[in-house]
Amino acid sequence: MPLELKHVTYTYSAGSAFQVTALDDISLTIGDGEFIALVGHTGCGKSTLVQHLNGLLKPTSGQVLLNGEDINGEKVNRRALRQKVGLVFQYPEYQLFEETVAKDIAFGPKNQGLPADEVDRRVRRAMEHVHLNYEKLAERSPFELSGGQMRRVAIAGVLAMEPQILVLDEPTAGLDPRGRDRILGMVRELHAEGVTVVMVSHSMEDVASLATRMVVLSHGRLVAEGEPRAVFRQHEIMEEAGLDIPDAAKLCGALIARGISLPDDLYTQDELREHLLRLWKEARA
Repeated sequence: MPLELKHVTYTYSAGSAFQVTALDDISLTIGDGEFIALVGHTGCGKSTLVQHLNGLLKPTSGQVLLNGEDINGEKVNRRALRQKVGLVFQYPEYQLFEETVAKDIAFGPKNQGLPADEVDRRVRRAMEHVHLNYEKLAERSPFELSGGQMRRVAIAGVLAMEPQILVLDEPTAGLDPRGRDRILGMVRELHAEGVTVVMVSHSMEDVASLATRMVVLSHGRLVAEGEPRAVFRQHEIMEEAGLDIPDAAKLCGALIARGISLPDDLYTQDELREHLLRLWKEARA
């Protein structure tokens, strides 16, 4: 079920003195099973773009197509659309409101009119996906949980709708290292199960370890896209977009500059470790 943006432009306060173009002629196709990392400097249009993916924002011009159908067409069922494309905002825990964890996660499926046994199945499955114990936590107030647990409850509420495409806007923002690792591990597992993922991130390490494709925005325009390995090699574009490269890539470059024979496109810690171990073993042989 591909999701396609065709020449999408979005302007805030169009026609006023405060007019700002946040997206400028964006064309992008998100294929089934991809893990796309959407990156760029603060204010480049990332959050505006992801709100177009399930119809929360409508393009000033251009189209957003889901499986070939314009999601902003007059006859489109918005509720059905948002079941297929689930959007998790930054700090989604601020949107929790029910008295128990189970009720909060069940809110979406119940509003779909699903039978009670199906709602219960979805709640239990969503909690399992986000590594929350149903027996221990289902009847507790979400507001008694840690910040990381609250965020996972909020994400579970989106997962209970069983979307085919999951869109995450900075899902680890504000979390401690343990909470961050839990969220990223969960996202990795969902992608491995076949869910298409679009994730906004400022962490090039996360992008390097998770994404199958990078999309780079700068001042509302798409300036680069492709496999992370290829994009990270475009140092000038990355610098102009206000982005860094992964620490492993920096270290690789420094080692090459000192005369160590390494490929110039290593960008993950695992890759660099593997090559250095190989060189060490060869030197000892």
